[in-house]
Amino acid sequence: MIFVCVHNAGRSQMAAGLLRASGGGLIHVMSAGTAPGERVNPVAVQAMRELGIDISDASPSPLTTDDVAAADVCITMGCGDTCPLVPGTEYRDWPVDDPSGQPIEVVRRVRDDIAERVQALVAELAPDLAG
Repeated sequence: MIFVCVHNAGRSQMAAGLLRASGGGLIHVMSAGTAPGERVNPVAVQAMRELGIDISDASPSPLTTDDVAAADVCITMGCGDTCPLVPGTEYRDWPVDDPSGQPIEVVRRVRDDIAERVQALVAELAPDLAG
């Protein structure tokens, strides 16, 4: 599973953190960006910490074709057509607001939106982990 957004500093990092927390280590999770930022959004780190999930050690990574090829599912969030298409990889687009430059109240809403989507994804792809 790979989560992709533009800067790999907010949405995709939160999604990866949420899936790692709910996947019980049974789901391989990656995240990357089409134009990675310099660091993870500190407000996203704060919002995730409120849920007991620490993404402070994460760092933005560039998206590669190999990353996408290694994933069964590629979930994009706002990166449009810049994501490489790899045969055999399932693509899904989540229309999630960009938390960049937003106050904590907005980032919490984005986090909660992503959390609901991750829960639904786990229920669909790994129902034994959903709960």
